[in-house]
Amino acid sequence: MPEKPAPTVAIIGLGLIGGSLALALREAGEAGELLGCDKQADAVAEGIARRVIDRALQSPREALAQADIIVLCVPTMAAADLLADLTQEAARTGSSAIITDVASVKGGLEARMLAQHGCVPPRVVLGHPIAGSERSGVGAARGGLFRDHLTILTPAENTDADALADVSHLWRAAGASVVCMAVSTHDRVLAATSHLPHVLAYCLVDTLARSPHGDDVFRFAAGGFRDFTRIASSDPVMWRDVALANRGALLEAIDDFAQHLITLRAAIDAGDGDALLQTFTAAKTARDSFSALQATRGRS
Repeated sequence: MPEKPAPTVAIIGLGLIGGSLALALREAGEAGELLGCDKQADAVAEGIARRVIDRALQSPREALAQADIIVLCVPTMAAADLLADLTQEAARTGSSAIITDVASVKGGLEARMLAQHGCVPPRVVLGHPIAGSERSGVGAARGGLFRDHLTILTPAENTDADALADVSHLWRAAGASVVCMAVSTHDRVLAATSHLPHVLAYCLVDTLARSPHGDDVFRFAAGGFRDFTRIASSDPVMWRDVALANRGALLEAIDDFAQHLITLRAAIDAGDGDALLQTFTAAKTARDSFSALQATRGRS
């Protein structure tokens, strides 16, 4: 049986994630041709100049006839509208292109597909690479961004097996490990591990900036503050959209954290060193286990 040719891949949205995926596929030799489309003409021009993509598309719909795999790398709120448009056009034209995405919230996209088609179309594979940076734009793209990171795919019961296999292969070629889970599980897990930390970082920096002693706080802040608040330099518009798109799961995570913070405040107020030590020790143990898991993943 002849080897399957490398697919033509269309990246819709030439930002950090889309650009990095294109570079990773180019470095791995796993794309026959890399097509790109972005509302910003400058991003397209930079993408071609940096050889992130080979050729520009004038509109996302062009990808349906020209690409084997279309990756929607646009903000979460925009992804649902774009997915709806492309799947409707694919149904009209009979396009067999696989459509996937990188949005960090999946529930809204799934709901849009159910409302529009009665199911998630078989050639749609919703996904989310667990990687990123506080930097944004195609100029920040790098081929190694996904290496030793996870990509979560959330296939439906009727997802085409070949489509799932091709999208899985795409992300493995980019250096990621692939896992599958239900949409609801994904959104709940990401609310706790990604969306809540961003909300906390933004909230802490904003609180300190509004403080009458803010100038001194920032002048004397050390490495711990820098490390904890690094993600507050991320794109505010993108994270506003994420917070709203995953509102239910994020509110649960915020409420759970707030209750735990109140308990810690009460222990400090009461001078209860044993309670503080118990919490801090448990947290250190959990964090050390996480670091060991990350190190193991990096060696695998």
